[in-house]
Amino acid sequence: MSLIGRPVGVSLATGQGISGILCGMHNGQIFVLQYLYHSQFATMHYTFAQVQDIHPFPSCYPHPR
Repeated sequence: MSLIGRPVGVSLATGQGISGILCGMHNGQIFVLQYLYHSQFATMHYTFAQVQDIHPFPSCYPHPR
């Protein structure tokens, strides 16, 4: 629950990975706002059975110059 509203990476049971903003969890599903293309975003939902792991994005570090 502490990850809601934060950028996350999600490992799916199929071996695929997705990333986006974790919008919520409800009725055994997670809802993730994902970028599609151009200026389009969509909230996708995945059942808990489809999800293997959820990881928060790490912090950004300045690049050396």
